[in-house]
Amino acid sequence: MTEDEARAWLDQHFDVSRETWLKLERFVALLLAEMDRQNLIAESTRAHVWARHIVDSAQLLTFARDAGEGRWVDLGSGAGLPGIVVAALTDRPLLMVESRRKRVDFLQEVVEALSLHHAEIFGGRVEIVPRGAAGVISARAYAPLPRLFESAIHLADEKTLWVLPKGRKAQNELEAARPAWQGAFHVEQSVTDADSAIIVARSVKSVRRKGRG
Repeated sequence: MTEDEARAWLDQHFDVSRETWLKLERFVALLLAEMDRQNLIAESTRAHVWARHIVDSAQLLTFARDAGEGRWVDLGSGAGLPGIVVAALTDRPLLMVESRRKRVDFLQEVVEALSLHHAEIFGGRVEIVPRGAAGVISARAYAPLPRLFESAIHLADEKTLWVLPKGRKAQNELEAARPAWQGAFHVEQSVTDADSAIIVARSVKSVRRKGRG
């Protein structure tokens, strides 16, 4: 996907307003400028930021159109991918969870610069985020699937939709998680990379906890 194709895809799937385009462009500018201070994205993707990062994040929304109520929780938000993109494209309340101080500061700068009043940042580990049922949970390059579920299951209930980009390891990670975790899982192909996939899940439960109950 070229950069022009990425912009066309966004316009086709989200009917992006001028105000939203300005927010996304401002985010890209802030992201690339911050690369001089900290390593937020791979240097090799700098010239393809719209396809590799903006559309790669935005596509998660297409799998969450029927998600129930509740905030969107993004684990290990890092550079704000997908969190900032989700917040720019929707009005759903959003919580970005990030433990690294410099990245928390960057996310706060972006939230303020883009006036994303429905987005919040939790500076700390996922495990200590206060318990509550999210409508959607996302995580991009956060942790292998079994550890991801273990750290975040207190933020979900049976209605929570999980949208988890897993690159080329999606099927392997799903198989690794099955002995300890059950739920309704399926794998979707990424629009930005034919070899990459996204795990979409509902009703995620721990097999061990179920056995104890």
